[in-house]
Amino acid sequence: MTDGVIDTLDARLDAVVQGERIGAMESEMAALKGALLAQRRPVLDGVKGGAVDPARANFVDRYLRQGHEVGVELKSFSGASGGTGGYAVPREIDQLIGATLKGISPIRGVANVVRTGTAGYRKLVSAGGVVSGWASEVGARGETGTPSFNEIAPPSGELYANPAASQAMLDDAQFDVEGWLASEIAREFAVAEGAAFVTGNGVNKPKGFLTYTTTAEADAVRAFGSLQYVASGAAGAFAASPQDRLIDLVQSLRSPYRQGAVFVMNSATLSVIRKMKTSDGAFLWQAGLAAGQPATLLGYPVVEAEDMPDIAAGSLSIAFGNFQAGYVIAERSDTSILRDPFSNKPFVHFYAVKRIGGAVANSEAIKLMKFAAS
Repeated sequence: MTDGVIDTLDARLDAVVQGERIGAMESEMAALKGALLAQRRPVLDGVKGGAVDPARANFVDRYLRQGHEVGVELKSFSGASGGTGGYAVPREIDQLIGATLKGISPIRGVANVVRTGTAGYRKLVSAGGVVSGWASEVGARGETGTPSFNEIAPPSGELYANPAASQAMLDDAQFDVEGWLASEIAREFAVAEGAAFVTGNGVNKPKGFLTYTTTAEADAVRAFGSLQYVASGAAGAFAASPQDRLIDLVQSLRSPYRQGAVFVMNSATLSVIRKMKTSDGAFLWQAGLAAGQPATLLGYPVVEAEDMPDIAAGSLSIAFGNFQAGYVIAERSDTSILRDPFSNKPFVHFYAVKRIGGAVANSEAIKLMKFAAS
């Protein structure tokens, strides 16, 4: 073999070796870039700079995508076996569901949401009694009265959703399974719970604030647990000077509760309100002054809840109050998911369950407008 041929073979071999080295370096650079992006990617609980949780990735890739239970670190829900009771989803996915729910469920966005580790939630509320007094530095202290308490136990039930995806979608590595699943569960949950928080009868579901006893009596004389209403002045309509009735509704709420109070009504009622003007031609409704700022009515934000009734004779179509103080939502901290690839082939269903309760916690903090003469 001539020297020229040997030199040519050596050159080709060097080129191959160099190409392999460049390929290996490119692979290493791609791996490092992927690791860097993973470190920069914000985790679902809103804390930036954290890496993807291996347990969560294992849950998504093995259980949600493939249905493998062996080797997956899963926490059994309520002591039930994985095959029948489902598994509690990782904390990050559950927080994503909760954040989405708060964004699209109107009452949840303004109410007091309490997370519990048990099936029930109870709260004692004072219903009166003098428990304080004044005295001089060395003066005798008179005996105070004994307060009475009422127990608030929000009725609850199992809220479930059953979104489905094809196995082909789940096998696609570019398909964001956890994001899709969290948004689908939250959307289905929001529709059901939104109605329950307003009109739920309390049987295996929350008790809606419109289902409580209503009366025109003021706070000092009204029975515990009943809500005060202010009449609109006409059956199924506003009387003359509707702004006066709305002001009466606002002022019926005691001043400590007006800080953080909101109006709640559906879009049909809001359409009527937005056309109202004062005697000098100014609109009662004021649009938000900046992007992201809510529109206001008499200076208070308006929450649109489509489960509120339309204006009709005797309807309770407008609520005004501090729902953070007035309505409590008690929910179990875990959402469980059961993967079901058998019921509706070729689709895979994800049966999600969460225990949620709700009730009026402070009947002084929520007022209603009744469309009646008195």
